[in-house]
Amino acid sequence: MTVQEYAGRLRDNISKVIKGKDEVIDLVLTAVLAGGNVLLEDVPGTGKTVLAKALAKSISGRFNRIQFTPDLLPSDITGIHFFDMKKQEFVFRPGPIFANILLADEINRATPRTQSALLECMEEKQTTVDGSRFAMPKPFIVIATQNPIETQGTYPLPEAQLDRFLIKLSVGYTDRQTEIEVLDNIRAAHPVDSLKPVTDVKELIEMSALVDMIKVNDAVRGYIADIGEATRTSSDIKLGLSTRGLIAVKKTAQARAALRGRDYVTPDDVKYVVPYAACHRIICRSAVMRDSASAKEEIIHSIVEKVPVPTERI
Repeated sequence: MTVQEYAGRLRDNISKVIKGKDEVIDLVLTAVLAGGNVLLEDVPGTGKTVLAKALAKSISGRFNRIQFTPDLLPSDITGIHFFDMKKQEFVFRPGPIFANILLADEINRATPRTQSALLECMEEKQTTVDGSRFAMPKPFIVIATQNPIETQGTYPLPEAQLDRFLIKLSVGYTDRQTEIEVLDNIRAAHPVDSLKPVTDVKELIEMSALVDMIKVNDAVRGYIADIGEATRTSSDIKLGLSTRGLIAVKKTAQARAALRGRDYVTPDDVKYVVPYAACHRIICRSAVMRDSASAKEEIIHSIVEKVPVPTERI
């Protein structure tokens, strides 16, 4: 089975509960197959939580949800050591972080200290508790949500945290006809409850390994590096793409190519994924533009259009 066929099977299954959002589903699958984490920023009620649940059910993976609140502690996420009276020793009780798909709901409502508990596991796929290291399950994907319109009681994600997300995207509202269908099909039981798995975590790991083998030639690697350099020298950008950011662009482009049925990355793959993999990693010089997603997108699109595209045979 090819990655394209595999992704198509997952997309069809998730589409049973997420209507009219094939491109969003494809982007999430792109990140999952690349082994990366996803940040969904959108208003409440657009299907962010349902999307995460549908993905977990589709791969028959362990799903945990953490509702981030200001009083949430790091130990509430990672787990704790407690003294077992029967065994007369300290035993580790794993926290909800130990899952294949972890939904970090409203992640920007937790304090920076609690948010930082996710840094190690998102990047290194492990967590350290009381000096002991514990590996995350494989695969381990964090899908985090945040609400862009509520500022009261929220803590902006620091650059280090944002950099751990492979892509950031918005789910958005559905079109009128799709919403009519949803209203017509709504039942007492949520459709995601009856969703059946179409694959397992073992097969997902195998497909991710195939994505890693997608070829990226010297010209395309140079193109990615040129885009990164352009973000660092832009007069509109205070902090450009880091090396980790460029790696994210490469990995996302590889997954995009695999979903399109190719075993090599083209410049068009890079151009498509850059806004999703780069916008949340840059900091604009203007205070007005700093937190504006649309302003960052315009800057990134402008940079991509100016960077020369390699023309040699891929």
